[in-house]
Amino acid sequence: MSKKLYKLILIVFIGCLIFSFFAFDLGKYLSLDYLQSQKQQLLSFKAQNLGLTAFIFFVIYILTTALSIPGATVLTLAAGFIFGVVHGTIIVSFASTIGATLAFLVSRFLLRDFVYDKFKDRFEKINKGVEKDGAFYLFSLRLIPVFPFFLINLAMGLTRIKTFTYFFVSQVGMLPATIVYVNAGTQLSEISSPKDILSFELALSFALIGIIPLFSKWFVRFLKSRKVMKQYKKPKSFDYNMVVIGAGSAGLVSAYIASAVKAKVALIEKHKMGGDCLNTGCVPSKAIIKSAKVMHQFNNSSKYGIDSLEAKTNFKSVMDRIKDVIKKIEPHDSVERYTSLGVECFQGDAEVLSPYEVKVNGKTLTTKNIVVSTGARPLVPNIPGLDKVNYLTSDNLWDITEQPKKLVILGGGPIGCELAQSFSRLGSEVTIVEMASHIMSKEDKDVSTLIEDNFKKEGIKVLTNHKAEYFEAHKVICDHKGKKVEVEFDRVLVALGRKANVEGFGLEKLNIELSNTGTIVANEYLQTTNIPNIYVCGDVTGPYQFTHVASHQAWFCAVNALFSPLKKFKVDYRVIPWCTFTDPEVARVGLNEDEAKEKNIPYEVYTYGIDDLDRAIADSDDLGFVKVLVKPKTDKILGVTIVGSHAGDIIAEYVTAMKYGIGLNKILGTIHIYPTLAEANKFAAGVWKKANAPESVLNWLQKFHAWRRG
Repeated sequence: MSKKLYKLILIVFIGCLIFSFFAFDLGKYLSLDYLQSQKQQLLSFKAQNLGLTAFIFFVIYILTTALSIPGATVLTLAAGFIFGVVHGTIIVSFASTIGATLAFLVSRFLLRDFVYDKFKDRFEKINKGVEKDGAFYLFSLRLIPVFPFFLINLAMGLTRIKTFTYFFVSQVGMLPATIVYVNAGTQLSEISSPKDILSFELALSFALIGIIPLFSKWFVRFLKSRKVMKQYKKPKSFDYNMVVIGAGSAGLVSAYIASAVKAKVALIEKHKMGGDCLNTGCVPSKAIIKSAKVMHQFNNSSKYGIDSLEAKTNFKSVMDRIKDVIKKIEPHDSVERYTSLGVECFQGDAEVLSPYEVKVNGKTLTTKNIVVSTGARPLVPNIPGLDKVNYLTSDNLWDITEQPKKLVILGGGPIGCELAQSFSRLGSEVTIVEMASHIMSKEDKDVSTLIEDNFKKEGIKVLTNHKAEYFEAHKVICDHKGKKVEVEFDRVLVALGRKANVEGFGLEKLNIELSNTGTIVANEYLQTTNIPNIYVCGDVTGPYQFTHVASHQAWFCAVNALFSPLKKFKVDYRVIPWCTFTDPEVARVGLNEDEAKEKNIPYEVYTYGIDDLDRAIADSDDLGFVKVLVKPKTDKILGVTIVGSHAGDIIAEYVTAMKYGIGLNKILGTIHIYPTLAEANKFAAGVWKKANAPESVLNWLQKFHAWRRG
């Protein structure tokens, strides 16, 4: 007979068994009520026919499990009051494992070929994981019943895990829960009146049922940690409680917190204290934005009623000012300051030798925990010819002293947009080359359209749907919907995002797991997935590459590293704000419309135009809007986008509101100083209130006041 015929016979056979179960209402025999009613008869039959009773029960349990029929839990309890803890556990343990293995084999025989044909690539990846850690994952699922066992049987049958491995791991993994449930069954046999329900033994049995998942989680973590860490020699004592690698925002805050709670901490930085934010990121970019804005205001002084102002960019002076700003902030992040706080600072390349050892400047430091906060660097794509045009990135941009006449910027994200507007206002001819259909692609289309239109008014050339294909001397050739477009330049700035720094300091030897975007994968406590005493924070792990998120993560990182397992906290990403510092600024917290639609989250949207705001009009800075998403029929805020002057400052009120569950009603009822830009928040709440005004009540009030007038 062919394999297809065997499959058909097996499907018909299984179908008949399942049909019979439901057609003849056999499920009533697998209920606690039935077992309680037949308790004496069952015990009497067992006393006279122990072997036969055990055999019948064994077969019924196997069939129930193999066919994924509801009732296995009741049968496990029944085993306790029929056979007792020892014999009941033995019977159930083997019957459940045999039944699970039969279901596993049936799934493999009937479904695996079909599933592989449909999802071959995906299952190849799954099987690689199964080959590496399949037994452990199966053990975790058996020990912690997150998913129903029948789903595990079916799903694992589709993988290449060996049958013997599946049987053995299932046998061991299900044993603790089996013992607890069988023991609970022994107490159920003692219930004969309501007062028996309150017995200590029964209460203890049910308490064990509730506790075992918690214990199992801890036990699984312990086994996994032990499996990994036993290959490394653990020092008898440690030089440090924590060694931090990388002195950017995340590393500095981690070290600061550790020193504040009197832990001994070492901080290693191979380049400059303060990291990218101070030296090549947030600080210099905001400094050049300010200089560019002053130039823009000079060039547009007529709208303020001031004539005949002439200004000329001294580019070298602008760049010198940026260096002065950095120098002024440097002491906040300096070696001297952190040394005074009790942090031991090392300038040099770190090398992680093991989860307990870090080498720097020829010296090996032993530590209880390691915090990796190595940040990220500009992502540079492999575009033919790019390496021959002396391109700029956010790292080396600040070293130039001659202003580009024609600047091409690859990428229309936050970095690209901020620098495009700044260099344009300082006098460069700027072109943005963006692959997507609009710049600032993470924002709603109405937001990016407003910014793009404003850029064009200021003379910035925005080429969306353009893909840079290759570079030649002083020009880039782009593909635009099948057509070749040449763009001339004298300098190119690559602003296509950032790549995590995960190589070159020893993590490769520890097999630290990386995401598909190249960041280090961390759990909710910011531990790496395979080395429990190595923690990560900042751009090196994401998921948000912002300085303020890095500092936020650093607190969780430090506290969890220093006080786990006594106390630890899950990192909180519920309310994450950010801002793109174009002019006008674009600030956001929570959902925008695109995300709400993508996630099928119901919402209502209310928009207030800043062109109506008195202070914005007085400042001649009235471009933008406040857009609030709320849960339908409520004032609960789901997300806010603000486009306007000082949007990054104005949005703080909404960040607080979302963090602490404050709705639009309370924002509307809060006094805001007049005239300020922050009043936009109150007026946006007013738009919501007006749209949700109770019309029927207002109609009655109209009649009431008419009546009072006579």
